Amino acid sequence: MRLFLAIIVCKVLRFAGKLVGKGSSLPGQYALKVCPDLLGRVKLPQHIIAVTGSNGKTSTVEMIASILDASGKKVVYNKEGSNQIEGVATLILSRCTLGGRMRGDVLLLESDERYAKYTFRWFHPTHFVVTNLYRDQLTRNGHPEWVYDAVKAAVHPDTTLVLNADDPLVSCLGKDHSPDKVKWFGLDECSISTKEHRGVYNDGARCPVCKGRMEYSCYHYAHIGHYTCPTCGHTRHDTDFAVTGLDLKEGRLTINGETRIELAFRSIYNVYNILAAWSACALAGADTAVMAGVINNYMLKNGRMQTFRLGGHKGTLLTSKHENSVAYDTNLAYVAAAEKPCTVLIIVDSISRKYFTGETSWLWDIDFDRLNAPHIKKIMLYGKYCNDLAVRFKYAHVPADRIEVGEAISTAADGLKEAGNEDVYVITCFSDRDKLLALTEKD
Repeated sequence: MRLFLAIIVCKVLRFAGKLVGKGSSLPGQYALKVCPDLLGRVKLPQHIIAVTGSNGKTSTVEMIASILDASGKKVVYNKEGSNQIEGVATLILSRCTLGGRMRGDVLLLESDERYAKYTFRWFHPTHFVVTNLYRDQLTRNGHPEWVYDAVKAAVHPDTTLVLNADDPLVSCLGKDHSPDKVKWFGLDECSISTKEHRGVYNDGARCPVCKGRMEYSCYHYAHIGHYTCPTCGHTRHDTDFAVTGLDLKEGRLTINGETRIELAFRSIYNVYNILAAWSACALAGADTAVMAGVINNYMLKNGRMQTFRLGGHKGTLLTSKHENSVAYDTNLAYVAAAEKPCTVLIIVDSISRKYFTGETSWLWDIDFDRLNAPHIKKIMLYGKYCNDLAVRFKYAHVPADRIEVGEAISTAADGLKEAGNEDVYVITCFSDRDKLLALTEKD
């Protein structure tokens, strides 16, 4: 009876929420009050795929859903990205019969890396994809190894782990797991790999197992690459799914030496997200031709990358999580790799959607020196924290005469509308992106 009432409560609140454009987690919150163990009582599909990590969760889940949908599977997933237990409860109960059976062939979950252990207390995924683990949102996540401990607590012995072999911390999750229930994905050394680490800090300098000095044969970005610890032997695992060829400049990659994919978005992040989605779908039985057909030139629908017009400018918005320096660095690298003259607009107006914080120390972890490139003619620093950005740029190797500082985002938009026709790249967070997009025209 409690489960029945919880389903009714969730469905009613979900319907009401849709009318006002909200309600992705509140219905589940109230349903859990009615029946705290409801996630252990409902009948779920045979295939349950979860995706977690510091970055790439939403994009990877979207691509998995698109591939499995094209494969003829009815996929239920949290499109809104509400990825804690309340949002998961809303998703499941809103798709349940009154008898507690969830409709669908596959339950696909984006899972918050800190709170996955609470969701998976009641059930466990058949496949659990972990994209990466690194510095992210200091106000809630602290150190990456703390987040690792939280993810590890969510791992069930019967779950097949799908792990990023290039991340030395993620790979630790496979150490105590049954070897036949661990699958690995990663990039071979390729055109974007470097022998030296680049960045303000190096979280891969020490082994996550024994704290000995780590050795790398190549870096792909940040601490992601090919590593080994001479002290304890912790080393990159051989991969089951690999990008065996990559040319970001030309926008193409090759998976497992045979399938060529064209890239709509030429970012190393996009490469890893594609590979993670490919790995999960291959393990779920998707056909290679179907996967290639969906992923080829795939454009994300989740708003992480958007194009727009602003006066005579063609604009590209690149979403970077505030308080996450690696997300910023990869987008800065994307802009730095462009060859046409451009302007870069960086907006930090509100730091977090959930936490009331003015903490900006994370700005000092970002490698803004990447913007010291001849084709970048102007760098605009805007938003409430424009002066924090300006102080940070005083210590970056970027000529001061290229930098413009202002608080009002509307002023930045008006200035761009009035003059010029060069490309514009906007780097900001989810909480700030619509403040600019509302002032632009869709491309």
